[in-house]
Amino acid sequence: MIRSFKSTPFRRRLWWASAVASAGVVAALLAAGCASGSNPPPGSTLAAGGKIQVVAAENFWGSIAAQLGGQMVSVTSIIKNPATDPHSYEATPGDARAVASAQYVILNGFGYDPWMEKLTGANAPQGQVVLNVQTALGQQVGDNPHVWYSPTDVTAVIGKIVADYKTIDPAQAAAFDQQERTFVSVDLQRYTGLVAQIKQKYAGTPIGATESIATPLAKALGLDLISPAGFLRAITEGTDPTAQDKATFDTQIQKKQIAVLLFNTQNATPDVQRLVDAAKSSGIAVVGITETLTPETATFQDWQSTQLQSLADALARATGK
Repeated sequence: MIRSFKSTPFRRRLWWASAVASAGVVAALLAAGCASGSNPPPGSTLAAGGKIQVVAAENFWGSIAAQLGGQMVSVTSIIKNPATDPHSYEATPGDARAVASAQYVILNGFGYDPWMEKLTGANAPQGQVVLNVQTALGQQVGDNPHVWYSPTDVTAVIGKIVADYKTIDPAQAAAFDQQERTFVSVDLQRYTGLVAQIKQKYAGTPIGATESIATPLAKALGLDLISPAGFLRAITEGTDPTAQDKATFDTQIQKKQIAVLLFNTQNATPDVQRLVDAAKSSGIAVVGITETLTPETATFQDWQSTQLQSLADALARATGK
């Protein structure tokens, strides 16, 4: 079960404790995987006319990077199993070698994937380009890390990836521009269409959610997420919601004040499961969303579009629109 990581004092204390314990391990991984003084990084094939070697911490960014690069890149995603917890993942020597030989590395930031931040630290090979999504978006540790659920942020990351590709391989700049145009206008067409459709038809509709993974999506769709913010924060942080927040959420379900409940199926705590069961008993549609690509072989747009379609169908049933 994934416990989604949000960089809070509670989580940071856990992370720093584990960081101290694992510092020697990480140093060993970096020593095993990195060589210094090379430009491009070891294992690079770009100088020989090969593909840009890309490593993404998570497969949602990896899927986008692969489609934007086409035949000009080779992308490896480290977190791709839906059962893997990104924030508590322990890097392997193979991961360190992959990162050390990559010309381009993508990580989410926000403290969501701290193990990747270690691997791309001071010992990164010369010439390696690193995209920290949090930094690129001008956000801070402690902000909601689930920015891949924000279409606006996804668009910004797409532009950044293409710009970085063109920096790494300027000779292919025109080809990367074409890949971006095709991806945005063709591959993302259903995804962007569903976002626009839901916003147009259902803006202002009150919904609930089991944690803050749904917050960027609800905002983008114009939906009114009325679940207690404290409850969402507690579930996200892995702490217990207050009795008041539980009671408020219970009342919202009992009185059918929400049309749909968005449920992170990878974080079904007892408190969450109780709400899901109550919503179903009250006739409120429950729509599952996940933290990483599901199935892991899906593209970013197919994964998101499937979830959006399920949400649109549930809203249609609930509102009669």
